[in-house]
Amino acid sequence: MSVTVRAALILGLNLLGPLLAACQTPPGLEARRKALADLLAEQWEYNLRTNPIMATIVGDKRYNGQLGDFSEEAVEKDLRQARQFLTRLEAIDTTAFPEQEALNKELMARDLGMQLEGARFKSWEMPVSQMDGIHILLPELVTFTSFESVKDYNDYISRLTQASHAIDQTMALMRKGMQDGLMQPRFLLDKVAEQAGAIATQAPEKSPLAQPFFKFPAAIAEDDRQRLRQQGLSVIRDSVLPAYARLAQFVRAEYAPKGRTEPGEWSLPDGAARYAFDVKQSTTTNFTPEEIHQIGLAQVAEIEGRMLAVASQLGFKTLKDFNAAIAVDPKLHGHSRQEFLDLTRKYIDQMYTKLPELFGRLPKGRLEVAPVEEFEEKEASTHYDQGTPDGSRAARVMVVTGDFQNRLLTTSRLPRITRACRGTTCRLPSRRRCPACLLSASMNSTAHISRVGRSMRSAWEKRPDSSRSHTAITAICRTICCGPSAWSWIPNSTTSTGPASKWWTIFTITPGWTSPPYSPRPTAIWCGRGRP
Repeated sequence: MSVTVRAALILGLNLLGPLLAACQTPPGLEARRKALADLLAEQWEYNLRTNPIMATIVGDKRYNGQLGDFSEEAVEKDLRQARQFLTRLEAIDTTAFPEQEALNKELMARDLGMQLEGARFKSWEMPVSQMDGIHILLPELVTFTSFESVKDYNDYISRLTQASHAIDQTMALMRKGMQDGLMQPRFLLDKVAEQAGAIATQAPEKSPLAQPFFKFPAAIAEDDRQRLRQQGLSVIRDSVLPAYARLAQFVRAEYAPKGRTEPGEWSLPDGAARYAFDVKQSTTTNFTPEEIHQIGLAQVAEIEGRMLAVASQLGFKTLKDFNAAIAVDPKLHGHSRQEFLDLTRKYIDQMYTKLPELFGRLPKGRLEVAPVEEFEEKEASTHYDQGTPDGSRAARVMVVTGDFQNRLLTTSRLPRITRACRGTTCRLPSRRRCPACLLSASMNSTAHISRVGRSMRSAWEKRPDSSRSHTAITAICRTICCGPSAWSWIPNSTTSTGPASKWWTIFTITPGWTSPPYSPRPTAIWCGRGRP
């Protein structure tokens, strides 16, 4: 080989080397970060487009004229799309990503993975219960929809015209569930028949679906009001109410009689595995149902011990005697519907005075209180309805006020009021302003809390032991974006199973700590006892 050829070959290899190396390394950091952000945005837009009711709930009005597809084909399409999203997501290398962006991928991968893992149980074949389902969703949609313009009303009427088809699609899923043995308990399905029948037999103008047509904003002209009211009531009378009647008759005559006789999930096909999956999904741990049950029993024992101490101070020897006395004390029972609303507002006002001590960022809007609609108050419980991130619709505590004579006033202090006031109401409005929470709007509360918890833990572990204290925890909570101490770290006493630093939570988000040395642990991702 001549010197000239050898020199040319060496030069060529020197030039080719960097290109070969570039092909063997991951794409540039910024390109990978953009790929993740684009994929998450695409997935979020897909959710809004295919779940128009969810879009309405979060304040996106682009799909307000659509009701959505309630068919099994739509479920299968969502599962196929979830597999594609997960494959693309897992292909993105998050090496050197900022912590929050890497966590975005981890949480979304978990969310999609759980959706696919749970598909084997076909929960969509049990689409109705006394608390949920198309028969409840349609009237509740009124409370989540803004009615500010003629277009808003036209969109709502469009949805009403689609309601009959949606109910028929739901009934098709119910028939599939009957074939597969996937049924709610009989006694709950009897309530579904009653609920649907009650709406079906109402006069159109008395239906909860008709409320918007009797509460027009001032900006809508009288001619438009008359036209919209006539159109809306006609659709309710000629299409929606007959569909409710079909549903009620089907549930009463065919569906409910085949409801299961045992209430527990173990009575469903593959019940043990189904329940284990639910525990995994709800707790975000790998604890077995029995382990969670034993933790729960220990916590109940601790709570009942505290209750017995209070009962003893009041002269009662047992909790049974104490509860019996409460049950017949007229001073502790309601005297009117309004009393429950007033008490709830009173307790919320008390909490609002404490918010600045617990939160670094406060919501612009104020939490509202409203009664649960009469059509569902027999089966519903007092609950929280989140507001929109932009504040266009306020968050609400929906209070059950029916049967007030037999309802205890002490229920107005339910923990959900605390959650509404201290947690979600202060967290949601900040999401849209927070770069660390760009994905939070598409996540459930568990995912969002775990994001905050991880940020808190990182800040905590950077502190020397000498500076770890209750004050330090509060300071971290106030400075971490969207991280209020109110629902992140709550002081707790030693429990019957050991120090409260070995905390447990499934439905709450309130870990604790004991006396020094403090040992906080974020919730959700490491929900359970002991070290994450």
